[in-house]
Amino acid sequence: MLHITAGLAIDEGEIDEQFVRASGPGGQNVNKVATAVELRFDVGRSSLPDDVKTRLIALAGSRMTADGVLLIDSREHRTQTQNREAARARLVALLRQASRRPKTRRPTRPSSASRERRLTQKQRRSAIKHQRRLKDDD
Repeated sequence: MLHITAGLAIDEGEIDEQFVRASGPGGQNVNKVATAVELRFDVGRSSLPDDVKTRLIALAGSRMTADGVLLIDSREHRTQTQNREAARARLVALLRQASRRPKTRRPTRPSSASRERRLTQKQRRSAIKHQRRLKDDD
C-alpha cells in the first residue's frame, strides 16, 4: 500500500512502472541500462474517491493521456531505484494536492466606507481631467 494521507491509500498494484533508457550523463551506462522510469496510474480504474479523481484529472493537465492514465516520467537520477522513488514521490505529492478540498468562496460586499472612498477618488480624477480640458480650450 502507498499511503497518501491519513485516510487515503492506494494499492501498489494500481501503479504500473516501466523502465526505459535515459538520456544524459552516465557514459556507457546510459546505453546499456534502463534507468528512467515511466510510472502509469489509471485514474478511472483506481480506488480513489470520485471527487479526488476529478481534481487529480484537472491538476494533471498534459500528463493525462486520452485513455485517462496519468503518466509520470522520472529520469533525473543515474540509478533505477532513485528514479523510481522520485516518480512515486511526485505521484504522492500530486495525490495529496488533489485530496485537499478547495475552500468554498463566500461572497462579500464592499463596505460603505470603501465605496465612499472609491467614489471620491473618481470625482477627484474627473475634476483633474475636466481642468485639463478647460486649459486646452483657452
